[in-house]
Amino acid sequence: MQKLVVFSGAGISAESGLRTFRDSDGLWEEYRVEDVATPEAWDSDPELVQHFYNLRRKQIMEATPNAAHIALADLESRFDTTIITQNIDDLHERAGCKNVLHLHGEIMKARSTEDPDLLYELNDWELKIGNKNQQGHQLRPHVVWFGEAVPMIPIAQSVIAQAEILIIVGTSLNVYPAAGLIHYAPSHSLKYLVDPGDLRLPDINNLTVLREKAGTGVPMVVKALLN
Repeated sequence: MQKLVVFSGAGISAESGLRTFRDSDGLWEEYRVEDVATPEAWDSDPELVQHFYNLRRKQIMEATPNAAHIALADLESRFDTTIITQNIDDLHERAGCKNVLHLHGEIMKARSTEDPDLLYELNDWELKIGNKNQQGHQLRPHVVWFGEAVPMIPIAQSVIAQAEILIIVGTSLNVYPAAGLIHYAPSHSLKYLVDPGDLRLPDINNLTVLREKAGTGVPMVVKALLN
């Protein structure tokens, strides 16, 4: 089977009603990034950080996968497919995607404040100060905050380096180090970029651009590949 890699960003989840921190009508509008999404914020006001991520988690649990998520899951019948996503939601998984690599963590998991390798699945939207693991350590959202290292980057680089087909969807290609991942794709691989915005296009070979929203453009690419 051909190796197919999808690199997804916030634009794919926006069509399920999840807003990004760049949007003017989303949760981020009410908060400064520095106050809710940095290690310093956690140290100074962990209650506020937990509250912010509880709101995001509740919103994600109420959202449903859209046509783009569902179309990508269909690729697994014909391709060796890996989804690399910058998103912390679980919409890819709920659409049926089996092999998803989350660069920036997963909001439906919590982790120990002392050992980042100790992860815990969350069944509810609320995580409180005082919720601790077996070792007595406070649990925090399993997300990568601004200013923290992105430990999955080397693994993602290795995956994209094997791509025979690469689909890029819903990302501005402006946030590093994640945006630099596409340059690890082999020059001969087929590449598709799905985004309606006026992006500064990367200088890469074999790139087909679809100026469409994810819910429209991704099913078009998937249909062409499956046919």
